[in-house]
Amino acid sequence: MSSRISNAQLAAKVMSSDDAAQFVNHGDKVGMSGFTGAAYPKALPTSIANRATQFHDRGNPFAIDLFTGASTAPDCDGVLAEANAINYRMPYQSDPVIRNRINAGETKYQDIHLSHSAMQVEQGFFGQLDIAIVEVTRITEEGHLIPSSGVGNNLEFLDSAKQVIIEVNSWQSLELEGMADIYRVPLLPNRTPIPITKVGDRIGTPYIEIDLEKVVAVVETDAPDRNSPFKPFDEVSRQIAGNFLDFLEGEVSAGRLTYDGYIMQSGVGNVPNAVMAGLLDSKFENIQAYTEVVQDGMLDLIDAGKMTVASATSFALSPEYAEKMNREAARYRKHLVTRPLQISNSPEVIRRMGLIASNGMIEADIYGNINSTHVGGSRIMNGIGGSGDFTRNAFVSSFISPSVAKGDAISAVVPFASHIDHTEHDAMVVITEYGYADLRGLSPRDRVSKMIAVAHPEYRPLLEEYVERASKNAFQHTPHDLKTAFDFHINLQEKGSMKG
Repeated sequence: MSSRISNAQLAAKVMSSDDAAQFVNHGDKVGMSGFTGAAYPKALPTSIANRATQFHDRGNPFAIDLFTGASTAPDCDGVLAEANAINYRMPYQSDPVIRNRINAGETKYQDIHLSHSAMQVEQGFFGQLDIAIVEVTRITEEGHLIPSSGVGNNLEFLDSAKQVIIEVNSWQSLELEGMADIYRVPLLPNRTPIPITKVGDRIGTPYIEIDLEKVVAVVETDAPDRNSPFKPFDEVSRQIAGNFLDFLEGEVSAGRLTYDGYIMQSGVGNVPNAVMAGLLDSKFENIQAYTEVVQDGMLDLIDAGKMTVASATSFALSPEYAEKMNREAARYRKHLVTRPLQISNSPEVIRRMGLIASNGMIEADIYGNINSTHVGGSRIMNGIGGSGDFTRNAFVSSFISPSVAKGDAISAVVPFASHIDHTEHDAMVVITEYGYADLRGLSPRDRVSKMIAVAHPEYRPLLEEYVERASKNAFQHTPHDLKTAFDFHINLQEKGSMKG
């Protein structure tokens, strides 16, 4: 028996994952831990997938509605999707197997603002949760749960579910204890202000209290998170990072930012990680982060003494940095706070922090509308995630992307976005390797030249031709030529390149 399970009542419920999976039935609504490949259950998804396969082999249906914090991993979303065991999925995904099923119309998917997801579960928007399956690093004598490498929606799933299964993962560092700050947002109509005024404020407990009577099984595991390596920085990433730093310098010159007052939010990926690498050699000190995930670049900034504190809900680390976190969690927990998703992505707190948000995009149109989720308007990539939470409420919201993809077949700047996740009212700055388009204070027509200037040079003449056609429209507030507004996307679909 693992020394990580100190509560006698729960220690008596230790069983294999296959036995625990018997508590999960066809049609169940299942809340699982997990956020960007961290802290998801490692054993139960495979056991549930095997159970589904057995049902299917006998000609019986078996599929669950799956709720998480965000994306998980191939050994969670992937195995369940391969077994055709997911009927409905929310609020975010990134696994290629489930993505293919969603785009084929075989799995239902609802893309939800992450800050909304836990509240909607609590309020019963989807019906009552049948079971919560949550990974922890240990269980205390009192039966309190010590979160592992992420918190996500665990608190609300545990509170809302009829039954609970706990995975205790000995791969996760015991020294993560003390990093989490667990605060329950009161249910409506009894909401009160969240008492965070500084990034590092701790307002809750380092553990999750649960109803022990709801626990039906405890499973022991020893498996790593899905930690994906970041690509080496290329020249385009470095140029984008340089342009982002130029934008920050401009904010300093304008008196809106100081070198010791930068509070950041960063989306996940190689380019955001390159931006953080660029900050290492910048003039910025005492950097803080109020964001969703802790990435490699943040640990580098902490190690260099450039970042003092980061608040997030989870990790998104490469394998090398995940091992580093496991070795040195006691040191990093002096600088890191992990919170429930309702807190890390709270619009109220984000607005109060006055942070500068930076997220990726699929495309932006010439008026500053942003598509973060769909290729060609119909094919989902991952989801909106928390980008909307931060974009709508940040002091400054920016989007970063290379100007082209698939060689130069796809332009990140188009006449009209094929799907709009962030409107022109929320997006303020768009950054590519060709510079940054600061759209603040500009009417729609005045944004066009700035957006075209950050497009790839091969696409600028095509965009200018579109603007010339649109300028013949009778209505000139936001000029469009609806007959050709989606020619870029049609060309890509029919000819393999937006250039046609």
